[in-house]
Amino acid sequence: MLLSLFAILVGFGYFNKIYVFSDSVKYQSPNVLKVMSYNVRLFNHYKWIEQNNITNKISDFIRNESPDVVAFQDYYKDPDLKLTDFKYKFEKFKHEGSRIGMAIFSKYKIVNTGTIDFPKTQNNAIFADIIKNRDTLRVYAVHLESLKILPDVEELQKEDQQKLISRVGKSFVKQEEQVEMLKQSFESTDLPKIICMDMNNAPFSYVSNQILKHNLRDAFTVAGNGFGKTFDFDFLPIRIDVIFSEKSIKVLDFKNYEVQLSDHYPIMASFAF
Repeated sequence: MLLSLFAILVGFGYFNKIYVFSDSVKYQSPNVLKVMSYNVRLFNHYKWIEQNNITNKISDFIRNESPDVVAFQDYYKDPDLKLTDFKYKFEKFKHEGSRIGMAIFSKYKIVNTGTIDFPKTQNNAIFADIIKNRDTLRVYAVHLESLKILPDVEELQKEDQQKLISRVGKSFVKQEEQVEMLKQSFESTDLPKIICMDMNNAPFSYVSNQILKHNLRDAFTVAGNGFGKTFDFDFLPIRIDVIFSEKSIKVLDFKNYEVQLSDHYPIMASFAF
């Protein structure tokens, strides 16, 4: 009984990262920035989803929700993406001639951009320095190493367990290396930061804690509600997509969307300066 009680007490500190009870009080501010993070899975370029016009549907969804900034992971340069409200954008592709990469779209002027090129992987991170009114902030779009796990429990049970553990372990090592590169980028600027990230890991993981140490906080734990599911993994409400922000930036609101146009769900946070 004592061991069980101890385990519960130790784990209680992580509970608010898994499930959040809504405050129901939404703050108001005249200077609001709405930032969306969305892993669009290449806009269904390889027809994983049995739907037509996925790119058009995502375009319509984004227009209706009207974020000021959108950070895309698993981005594909698709001519059907119609986001005319966004005057500024930064697209980064892994190599010349590729149409796959990362992107940040903004309604406000982008004055500087940069890339953190993760080695020996298709994953990547980019940033854009954005001016809103007289404030400048840095928005990151980050895609950490995938664990290469199929979101199907039955398929996982069929896998060779040793090979599965080895593959996941190698991905964790890559994630740690990528986080070290991210931290170096964080330390290179004094600008307040917003990080839109497909973390491919849990919000209470080592990599999450290492990133949050840089004066950041998880916007979901401040203004979210429920489990905050962002990824379809059978019946488990997994949250692997996050928006972290500098502690000096006030979190006003956080939204999870159950929009089934990718294997990830979009998320959006509202901030005040």
